[in-house]
Amino acid sequence: MIRPARILEIGTFTGYSAICLAKGLTRDGLLHTIDINDELADMAREYVEKAGFSGKIVLHTGDARTIIPGMQEEFDLVFIDGDKEQYPEYYAVARDKIKTGGFILADNVLWNGRVLEENTGNDKETRGIHSFNKIVAADPHVEKLFLPFRDGLFIIRKTGV
Repeated sequence: MIRPARILEIGTFTGYSAICLAKGLTRDGLLHTIDINDELADMAREYVEKAGFSGKIVLHTGDARTIIPGMQEEFDLVFIDGDKEQYPEYYAVARDKIKTGGFILADNVLWNGRVLEENTGNDKETRGIHSFNKIVAADPHVEKLFLPFRDGLFIIRKTGV
């Protein structure tokens, strides 16, 4: 849909998604990826290096909710695939950093169908995804498309402030 110059990924894990996303960057593009688990950073860095994207992908370790507000970037694309409990907060900080006309992609928004359950009990991840879905659905400053394949994907386009 777009050829992004700046991408933000929340939830690096092994770096696979970052590498896939980086393939779509413009020639001078840059992808920032954030993961809270510092034990995975070396593995992700190794995969990024092997894929030839060391100069295109910047790995950050820490809490995305505190890292993102301090970033001096405006993004064309944000991919949310981090801690499910934090999806509403990720959305809030990412939405402020995305250009008008830019996209936010959120993975796992069906959460194995658990978001359809009325009583989520102590399942913080399901409550986080459920809350996120409601926030996005009610946001008048975005266009949204919910794709119900696999574990669900939300495509969100920022239309205003």
